[in-house]
Amino acid sequence: MRTPSEVLAAIQEQGILPMFSSSNETTCINVLKALNHAGMKVIEFTNRCPEALHNFQQVKATRDALFPDMLLGVGTIKTVDDVHKFIDAGADFIVCPGMIPEVGKISVDTGLLWIPGCMTATEIMIAEQTGAKLIKLFPGNLLTPSYIGAIKEIFPGLFFMPTGGVELDRDNMSAWYKAGACAVGMGSKLVSKPLLENERYDTIEERGRQALAIIASYRKPEAVKENEQH
Repeated sequence: MRTPSEVLAAIQEQGILPMFSSSNETTCINVLKALNHAGMKVIEFTNRCPEALHNFQQVKATRDALFPDMLLGVGTIKTVDDVHKFIDAGADFIVCPGMIPEVGKISVDTGLLWIPGCMTATEIMIAEQTGAKLIKLFPGNLLTPSYIGAIKEIFPGLFFMPTGGVELDRDNMSAWYKAGACAVGMGSKLVSKPLLENERYDTIEERGRQALAIIASYRKPEAVKENEQH
């Protein structure tokens, strides 16, 4: 099991956390493969359907067999019951849509990176006190990049990752990085429902490559070199 610091470093280095979910087991496995082929080494499987636990177990089995260096977290964790189930299933990190202290404590006590969704300074303060190191700013399209600039100095020990409304576009993505985000979360803009329904895994791979290329083009050479040393 990777330490929280190692997972956080991997997310920072990648600069993006792709998210996906499907009720179809084969679709989930194919998306995993497409994202890996695009160069993604850290991904979030979201718990958004009754089949999620079973599908995650199958995705993890594929990851273990084919891509053992890939990190596989679980998002949309909203209850204590859910966090226990997915920790037992082998999640590498836990992501929540909101600030749930009980889920955070269980994750941190288990030795996992916990990424809570926060929107206010009060929620961020509680998350920090509960052991969070990386904050998911959600929904990002309502907070805007200027929000990070307004709060970052207040929380020097935390990292921020906007999620929701982040576009697969250099100007949009770079605005978040310039504001101080260590990474961005991206779901439907990367792995959309139509692409899943039409089994366009080639397009998902292409979009993944595009996202990584945008990040590489924005980052300064010295920043890239520093990330490679982690």
